[in-house]
Amino acid sequence: MPHYSFLSTINQAYGKHWTEDQIHVFGNGHIHQTFLITEDQEKYVLQAFNKNVFKNPETIVDNHQILLDHFPFESLRYQLPLPLKNLSGGLMTVFGEQVFRIQPYVNGICLEDINNPEQAFLAAEAFAQFSLAAKNLELSDFKVVIPRFLDLEWRYQQFTEALDQKEGKLGDDLKELVDFYIKRKDLVEEYRFWVEKLPIRVTHNDCKINNLIFSEDQKKVVAVIDLDTIMPGYVFYDFGDLVRTVACTEGENSTQWSQINVDKSKYEALYQGYTSAGEGFLKQEELNSLHYGGKMMTYISGLRFLTDYLKGNVYFHVQYPEQNLDRARNQMMLLKALNTIYAQ
Repeated sequence: MPHYSFLSTINQAYGKHWTEDQIHVFGNGHIHQTFLITEDQEKYVLQAFNKNVFKNPETIVDNHQILLDHFPFESLRYQLPLPLKNLSGGLMTVFGEQVFRIQPYVNGICLEDINNPEQAFLAAEAFAQFSLAAKNLELSDFKVVIPRFLDLEWRYQQFTEALDQKEGKLGDDLKELVDFYIKRKDLVEEYRFWVEKLPIRVTHNDCKINNLIFSEDQKKVVAVIDLDTIMPGYVFYDFGDLVRTVACTEGENSTQWSQINVDKSKYEALYQGYTSAGEGFLKQEELNSLHYGGKMMTYISGLRFLTDYLKGNVYFHVQYPEQNLDRARNQMMLLKALNTIYAQ
């Protein structure tokens, strides 16, 4: 059995009497180390916070406190499992160099892939409902958790700087990808257009399908999770991330180039789900930006993969040296498919 040296600190901080046989490693998340704690009929999720990714956890605490104090939870048809307060009123607990938090456990199913358009509709609807429910919160109170996280201009600048620092001649595969991403700089210009035009909203900013919990019958969303990236943003960020991860026929690590395409039925379901939830709330220009969002989020992901490859794979975990190059090609293929189908 693993030894959980932090357990006595957690028990003291939260007034608990948990034992090591009540704790088990939980989930397959890539950011935080996560455990499930079972206490009689209750279950809790304990996380060891990853400060290498989120370097200023206090900004997340501040944002979560705003939600706890002011968010209209009753307006949602699902749960937002935010951290529980310890006995001192804090949302995080320090143990040595580690930071821990405890959240309610929500019973249900986390999907890694969407199986049908109906689930795509529910996913998009849920994320849009979050921004809708947060519409009256004071935006200026929210902290930026990861500065310039989805700033396409900055990501393109990082790419060109990494390219300038690359030593030696580019191989054919690398040159092909570099040329493609440079030629699509028009998406950077369009980014400037939209951010000057659109209102800022409270957005989730990490709209992956596994950041939802579905009911056991998979007929409804019972929780939106992974709430660390909640901060001010644009609705095309959230919709675009759904398009990139749900509507693509292959995952981002696939090298089946000829199989990478857009599942039109899932795409349309995402669009219908997001726009139906935002009806009467989203402005017309926000609705007009959604198709751009899919292309923008695909492009920015490809840029980040390619930039990391140029830098020597220092950010994204890779299983082989060329994986970030393959990921960038994967996103290139998806972007080509999106541009063919949704050129507007």
